[in-house]
Amino acid sequence: MSHPELYILRHGETEWNTENRMQGELNSPLTQKGEMDAARQGEILRTLDLTGFAFLCSPQGRAFQTAGIALGRIATDVRTDDRLREIGVGDWSGLLRDDLPMPEGKDPFMAQYEIAPNGEGFERLETRCRAFLADLQGPSVLITHGITSRMLRSIVAGEGAVSVPTNHGGQGCIYHLKDGVQKLLE
Repeated sequence: MSHPELYILRHGETEWNTENRMQGELNSPLTQKGEMDAARQGEILRTLDLTGFAFLCSPQGRAFQTAGIALGRIATDVRTDDRLREIGVGDWSGLLRDDLPMPEGKDPFMAQYEIAPNGEGFERLETRCRAFLADLQGPSVLITHGITSRMLRSIVAGEGAVSVPTNHGGQGCIYHLKDGVQKLLE
């Protein structure tokens, strides 16, 4: 399946990111660095020709706050879509990662999202992201979250798009996806 051209932004750093706390469906405000992350994304976007692009955002506060900063001088209409929300972590929402079980294996950090009691899990997240992508009508700028961004990018550009973690997890940068190829804009 082919997908339209996308620019994917992760929300800026939040207070809970700095505490290493699971956010999931809960919200934490952007830090000063998070506001600078979003401003940096806005600087990058202003260098691009976004004529004809739709602007879609997760309804969660941290993403919406990022959109306001990054898109404030660019977009006249930003729509929210619940399918861009972060993966649900159920009973672990708001808890410190260090207090949670750390599964053994290739990527224990990611495995925590899969084993969270009453969480959404990757299979349901993938179904949600595939439905979102299938409904897109054209090129779009998406403001979302770390795990949801990873899922969208792996669907569009393959597992290689998320196989090398970044030191910022996508905060302050933009992923450009076109014709199944991902490029990191910093």
